[in-house]
Amino acid sequence: MPTVLILANETIAGGALLERIKERAEQGARFFVVVPQTRPRHGNVIYDDVVRDSAQVRMELAVEYIRDLGAVGDGEVGDTDPFNAAMDAFRAQPIDEIIIGTKPVEASSWIKRDLVERLEEATDVPVEHVIVDIDKDGLPFEVTLVVANLTSAAPELLERLKAMADATEKPKRYILIVPQDGTEGHRVREARQRGRRLLASLDDAGIIAAGMIGDPDPYTAIMNAVQYFYIHDILISTLPEGSSQWVADKLVERVRDSTHLPVEHIEARATEPAEA
Repeated sequence: MPTVLILANETIAGGALLERIKERAEQGARFFVVVPQTRPRHGNVIYDDVVRDSAQVRMELAVEYIRDLGAVGDGEVGDTDPFNAAMDAFRAQPIDEIIIGTKPVEASSWIKRDLVERLEEATDVPVEHVIVDIDKDGLPFEVTLVVANLTSAAPELLERLKAMADATEKPKRYILIVPQDGTEGHRVREARQRGRRLLASLDDAGIIAAGMIGDPDPYTAIMNAVQYFYIHDILISTLPEGSSQWVADKLVERVRDSTHLPVEHIEARATEPAEA
């Protein structure tokens, strides 16, 4: 059973790459997914947890796809340099071949850096290059970005997500962003715990989702997520008007104007004492 290293970043969910993974799975391959970390373009401060979490979400969704095919799959978040990320995984375990997913030639920094040729020379295993044009071909599923903080465990939010999953004919994936309340360790842990509660409920409902903490500013967190992922629509959950700082700051309107994506706003009751 050959082990195939999958190296991709923003193209990890592209149809061409997923189809090639499916073909190799039918041939009996097992997979190890490596997603390099990417620095965000938005925000004055770069939070290491946010950078790593974004790559973790991409990796987890890819591994989930592989396992749904009935294949063996695992993965890790890699170095910011894709060559180093691939070589770290190659040295750590037996790898029989490598598949690299990139954007088209004119848009791919990986191709301009001769990544395919360098890995062929360094590893001496077959390296296959799959070009993924998500802007042209789209994704095989819809991705909804869900943004919530203290309302992340509210039943109103969970019920709305279930209804959205039932209402679409195309497969649905959710990416949950929970803006952290600060940089202190306990604040980061609290944000993660909020997200995990909702993810566990979605998993119980058979809905595929992954989550991450985000920049303390919800607008920055959303704009970074739009950079990291190909988003179909956005759902923002807040406390009711009059008690929500996000509503007072016109977060929904700002996100709608900046992203030009469908943005839905729901109000939910607090599951914790105060909103960040």
